[in-house]
Parts: sequence; structure tokens; C-alpha cells
Amino acid sequence: MKLSMIGLDIAKNVFQVHGVDDAGHVVLRRQLRRRDVSRFFAGLEPCVVAMEACGTAHHWARELASLGHEVRLVPPSYVKAYVKRSKNDAVDAAAICEAASRPSMRFVPVKTLERQAALVPHRVRDLLVRQRTMLINALRSQMAEFGMVAPKGRHKLAELVAMLHEAGEERITPSVRALLLELVGAIEALTPRVDQIEKTIVSAVRADETARRLTTIPGIGPITASALVAMVEDPARFRNGRHFAAWLGLVPRQSSTGGRQRLGRITKMGDRYLRKLLVLGATASLRRAPGTDRLALWTRDLLQRRPARLVSVALANKMARIAWAVMAHGQAYRSATAAAA
Repeated sequence: MKLSMIGLDIAKNVFQVHGVDDAGHVVLRRQLRRRDVSRFFAGLEPCVVAMEACGTAHHWARELASLGHEVRLVPPSYVKAYVKRSKNDAVDAAAICEAASRPSMRFVPVKTLERQAALVPHRVRDLLVRQRTMLINALRSQMAEFGMVAPKGRHKLAELVAMLHEAGEERITPSVRALLLELVGAIEALTPRVDQIEKTIVSAVRADETARRLTTIPGIGPITASALVAMVEDPARFRNGRHFAAWLGLVPRQSSTGGRQRLGRITKMGDRYLRKLLVLGATASLRRAPGTDRLALWTRDLLQRRPARLVSVALANKMARIAWAVMAHGQAYRSATAAAA
């Protein structure tokens, strides 16, 4: 049995294998338990192993690459077109194998162990921030039921807590106050944990030259710079900054035909977390004092003609293209005004 390519549908416990030879004929269909995967592939001659770029895919890619196989990670959205009729693990494995064999297929680079580890602080911080936001919103909604309302924003939480302590029994019962103070305690416990993770990320940025250069771009701070370095292993994979912005989903979705161009909302095809950081950074840049460089003048002119939210996304697109240039060329960002001087 001469295997040329294997499509591997990974899961938590049961894995599906679909193997073809050089002529594309199916020569292997098999289910594997998780504990048997490494032993099975160790007994095969080196071949191409294709998987969807989903959860645990990078771990298995590193594991199989260490056994001598060539691993290709296919974006799940590209595999969907090759699924035939009903969906099951065997059909998915065959679709992965078929998609990976296409000459024009694009693959996801396998993350090294170091880059995978660099993403963990971002994932944990994002989870804790979302939990804190949920707790704050729960506290606000419950206190609003008793007529206690404070301005929006996390930094206005102290006013809300002060209202809770000062409210008399005619306004709120002791049992309700005790429960709401439980929410306050949970919020206050999360804040130092988030701050500690942010300090870890900032320390890593100071030790990385590329991340330090990225922080010179307006709207990109240590968190975004660290995420860019961890997620973009090789900027040379992208032909230019426009391709990088499209990879992040910061370009309009097209529905064009017959020579007529129709553009809609952004595609949102890339990493959601990285796109969110860029848009938040762009939004923060709009609220600062306007500068005199070319980027600031372009932003100010666009604000006069378009809604602020649309300008935030357009500015995030610009920031992504600048970030690609900084990473690809190894130079810090220089504004047009500074460059002319």
C-alpha cells in the first residue's frame, strides 16, 4: 500500500483517516482512537497529511511532522466546498484530502510551540475581560431595577458600588445588597488578574524587537503588537499589505458579476481576536487629539463624509497594512511629517 496523501479528520477521541495513492485512488479508510494516532503514523512511510486548521490541529501537526510527515493545515471554510452529500467523519476526511490536493489551495502555517505559548496569555486575558464585562453588566442591570444608575464605563463602577453601600433599607433589602456585593467582589477579584497578565504581555513586547517596532504605529499598543507577532509568523506569505488586511477580514465582501462591482460589509474572514484589537485601536485613535501627518489628515477628511464606525474599520485596514510593512521590512513606523523633516 503506497500512500501519497492522507486526510485526517481530528476530534476529541475518534479520528478518521482517508488515504489515497499517487493516482488519487482510495487505498485506506480507518478510524483511530486518540491513543493510537501517533503509533499508527509512526508505522507509515513519510507522506502528506492534511488536516483542518481547527482546535488541537497545530499540536497534531507538530506531532506528525516530528515523525517525518509533511503536514498541511487547510482552513475549514475551504474544505466545506468538497463535502459530498451527508456530513460525517469519513466524508469530512475525504473532503480534507481532496481540498489539500488542489494546486491553488492555501494552507495555514503550523505554529511552533513558542508561538502557541505566546497566544495563551491573550486567550486567558480575553476570557477574563469578557467575564468581568458580564459581571459589570449584571450588576448594572440589577441595580437599575432599584433605581440606581451610574454613567457607562468600567471606571464608573466605583460610583455604582458607592450607591450600593449608601442605599437605605427602604430602597434595597439587606439580602439583595449581600448578593450584589458578591458580584462586586467577583469583579474586584478579576481586575488584578487581568492586570497581571497584561504586565506579562508588556514585558514580552519589550524583549521582542518586532513587537517594539509595531508599537510605533498609531493605534497599536503592546497587546495588539504581541498578538500580531504571535499570529503572523512569516509576513512574506502575504504579497503586500492589502493581502494581509484581506486575510484579517478587513475588506468589503464582494458580490460582483457581469463586470458590475457590488461591495458589502467586511468579510470578517480572519482571526476575530486580532481584528477586534485593530478596530478597538482605531476607535481609540479617533478619540485622541488629531495629528498633522498624512494618516491623521486622511482620517479627518473621511470623518466628514462617513460615519465614525465605518471610519474606524477603514483606519483598522490602514493600520493592518502599515503593520505588515513594519514586519516585512523590519523598520519602525514613520509618519509622513516626520519622514519629510
